Amino acid sequence: MNTMRHAFACGYENLSAWSDLLDRINVFPVADGDTGANLRISLAPLRDCETDKAQTLELLTRCATGNSGNIAVAFFQEFFQSEGFADLAGNAKRGREKAWAALARPQAGTMLNVFDSLAASLSNRTDQILRRSLSIPGASDTGPSMAGGRSCAVLGARDTEPSMAGVYPLLCSELQEAVLATSQMLPDLRQAGVVDSGALGMYIFFEGFFRQLAGQPAALPSIPKIFAGRLTISADFHATPTDCFCVNALIHTGDRQTATGGELAQLGESVVVLPAESGIKVHIHTSDRQQLRSHLSSLGEIVDWSDEAMDQNDSTRFTGPEERQIVHIMTDVAGSLSREMARRHGITLLDSYILAQEQSRPESLYDPVEIYALMRKGVKVTTAQASTFERHQHYQSVCQQFGQTLYLCVGSAFTGNVDIARRWKEGNDPTNLLEIVDTGSASGRLGLIALLASRYAEHATCVEDVIAFVYKTMTDCEEYVFIDQLRYLVAGGRVARTKGFFADLLHMKPVISPVGNEVRKAGVVSSRKGQLALALEKLRKGAPGVAPVIMLQYSDNEKWVTETVQPEVRQVAPMAEILLVPLSLTSGVHMGPGTWAMAWAGGQTR
Repeated sequence: MNTMRHAFACGYENLSAWSDLLDRINVFPVADGDTGANLRISLAPLRDCETDKAQTLELLTRCATGNSGNIAVAFFQEFFQSEGFADLAGNAKRGREKAWAALARPQAGTMLNVFDSLAASLSNRTDQILRRSLSIPGASDTGPSMAGGRSCAVLGARDTEPSMAGVYPLLCSELQEAVLATSQMLPDLRQAGVVDSGALGMYIFFEGFFRQLAGQPAALPSIPKIFAGRLTISADFHATPTDCFCVNALIHTGDRQTATGGELAQLGESVVVLPAESGIKVHIHTSDRQQLRSHLSSLGEIVDWSDEAMDQNDSTRFTGPEERQIVHIMTDVAGSLSREMARRHGITLLDSYILAQEQSRPESLYDPVEIYALMRKGVKVTTAQASTFERHQHYQSVCQQFGQTLYLCVGSAFTGNVDIARRWKEGNDPTNLLEIVDTGSASGRLGLIALLASRYAEHATCVEDVIAFVYKTMTDCEEYVFIDQLRYLVAGGRVARTKGFFADLLHMKPVISPVGNEVRKAGVVSSRKGQLALALEKLRKGAPGVAPVIMLQYSDNEKWVTETVQPEVRQVAPMAEILLVPLSLTSGVHMGPGTWAMAWAGGQTR
């Protein structure tokens, strides 16, 4: 594997492991809690080590979203072109200049300061590192001259690691200082008492990136220790209300002269302009979408447009249930919990990836509507697990942030997550902070177990009680999944092709129930009406108590589940707490559009 490409992937995966923290401390330019999410979406192309470099650069521009994501992509459009260590200083300098130029009103106190520090540090140390590399026995084969800064680009991991190992902690120390300085450079950050979330995100990326280049097995001291006292929003902080929309637009300008950020500054706030194939990519915050679209259309053809109301949150989102829980709850995104629901209940989600149309993106950050539409058109959509390195970074991140953590893992029959977590624990958890439970579950059953465990942990007095509650809930919790067409399971190899063909031919709709690391066939019906009848029958026989918690999950059939299924379920269980949530996208990709599911368990923790 290309050493430099692997380093970029490791940087991204390190960033991913801390993205929830970045969301929690996001107060500038708007306290909308999405810096971590936007960076994960925008930089996801860096994770793929095999994609052609030109294609990766194009995907970076296409994926760039949000203020932080667009600024970061401006930098990485240059920095990613590095073939070896000799290229990094020059590309960091060009990336730094490009990031500053992309903003209509660039401000110190943001990730721009980290780019400044990185460019300066690399410039100061490149000659020193390359001289040390060339002094290594056998290094003379790499080329006799450093003229132009290119001849040493072929230096491999064997040649660069000895010198990088010494520079890695020094480089990170300077980047840490740049991040810490941001807490005093902007009024919002001073009032909130935190460092800039985008700046911290870039430090975390570069720490993982240079750690990999240096061949270091372990990270520097933990993020909570390095930035102690600067990772929690002050109770005195109050976000300024906003009625703006976050707009991202791709504009084909053809032969026309492209606009700069400065020229578009009057159209809104947080304006970022990136060069893109045949035009420009524009990010902007505006209160008048129609007027903005009219202005931008005068520059060329708008070929891609997205606008999202900015979720202005106040400081209460930073004092969630995790601060009251006796043990922190972590689970896999294969459970049907949205990021919003997980955040509300203080649950950490570990993502897998969805691959569609040459893009790989964390599952919880994809729009399910988009994925199911592609599947109905016959576009191939698949899933992939996070790398072992990324998962290890997540375990470390959560234990460092929250201490005692209970990992409710997707069933070992579905993935190898349980084994990977246990192997990490054996070598990296001397104080026994991570407790791992193989739930034998996925989809709604996993999500509901995690949700109820999180609620219980708010009132429990010891971790052992929470674990006992989890095992009891695993026994009591049931789920039934109603599949519309078997052809998607057939395409993924989950069902024999002949069986799937005849089931679809006869319009049969199987019903399955995942229990204890196996999937049982619970019935076969021929219509949606039959699905609902079977669901209500199972609910009457199996729902515990008078007030169960029922999780109804939908794929691309939210309207039908909401307007038809939910009222019928309410009649059968009038005292139930009914949760309407999207089906886990991992499950949805395997089982296909039209799938829906119902899970339930006791409701004594409400």
